[in-house]
Amino acid sequence: MSSLANGQRSLFDASIRYPLTPPLTRGCPETSTEEIAYPVEVDYDYGRVPRELFAQQPGDLDQWAPILPPLVAPGLGEGGTPLIQLEDGVFVKDESRNPTWSHKDRINRCTVSAAAAIGAPGVVVASSGNHGASAAAFAARAGLPCIVLATADTPPAVGSFVSAYGAHVLPVAKEERRPLMRRIVDELGFHPLSNLTETHTGHAYGPEGYKTIAYEIFSEIGVPSAVYVPTGYGELLFGVWKGFTELRLLGLTERAPRMFSCEPAAGAPLARAVAQGLPAVHLKAGPTDAYAIDCDFNGYRGVITVRDSGGAALSLTDDEMRAAQRELSRTGLWYELSSASSLAGLRQVGERDRTGPVVCIATSSGFKDTGVGARPLDPVDPTWDSVLRRLKAAGLR
Repeated sequence: MSSLANGQRSLFDASIRYPLTPPLTRGCPETSTEEIAYPVEVDYDYGRVPRELFAQQPGDLDQWAPILPPLVAPGLGEGGTPLIQLEDGVFVKDESRNPTWSHKDRINRCTVSAAAAIGAPGVVVASSGNHGASAAAFAARAGLPCIVLATADTPPAVGSFVSAYGAHVLPVAKEERRPLMRRIVDELGFHPLSNLTETHTGHAYGPEGYKTIAYEIFSEIGVPSAVYVPTGYGELLFGVWKGFTELRLLGLTERAPRMFSCEPAAGAPLARAVAQGLPAVHLKAGPTDAYAIDCDFNGYRGVITVRDSGGAALSLTDDEMRAAQRELSRTGLWYELSSASSLAGLRQVGERDRTGPVVCIATSSGFKDTGVGARPLDPVDPTWDSVLRRLKAAGLR
């Protein structure tokens, strides 16, 4: 069955609607101002969505085609990631199992499809991590040139990852990326896959890919009581929330989970916006090793998700995230520090108000972290006495 998407509508004023194409990549033209950009979302003919769609075992994004924007570009088997039980009532949604080892593959299947549908000559993205690698892979799959505006401190492993797909990687100062990206869009006609505006709007089609995470969770355990989400600009947070609200709209459940955003305490613009009752804030984030979710401003999507779900915006220190990362690794799950923020958020909240199972979204592999591979292993003399001393020093008897 083909896509049932039938338009775009403002998230600030749902009565304001636009055609499905072209995708709006600079927010809602009618409600946005120079200070705040309000995103739009994709709308559907929900009355025609087949309920049996949600009775399937989770597969790739193609199985959700009726309730996604048109999937014009070919996929890479994205989606269908495992839900792993960490302990009684606590599950980890392992997005590192996607083709480029992160949740961004869900968003880029949709956004690269949009670029292909409108005949764009190529795509451009500002990213120093997961988004850039994923965009490069899906652009290569679709036969589209890809420009990735990275930064000089991009982890070398990530830079190699992005370049492997044939993307044109341009390391520039962080503050120069969006102005340069806008110029590439305006003068070269490349389609933007990441944010262009002063506060975050991103691509109108992007969060639609993320909502399939909610469909997959629902198919396995129903609706959890809460979902903890690593949060940068809030697109993933909103996308998962939208998926659950659609399930409620379609009459498949009577409730949706509380959504908890998990940000580095060094910045945490969403937590600041929620606390001050603002749609978005700008700030200067301090140093953190959770570079994938280190943001100086938030988007309106995150604010309405936390507000409407009855959740909370959490701020986590690097130490809290490292403790969660170690805890996950001891169970056989290795994620980058940013991914561990979800479990860190759960541990910070504790058992308070928990009424059922909870899910922590783990967004990306530990291979994406800063410093990975920088420290060589210490060699050991292969004589038995030397090996035994090394094992005893490690606590093995």
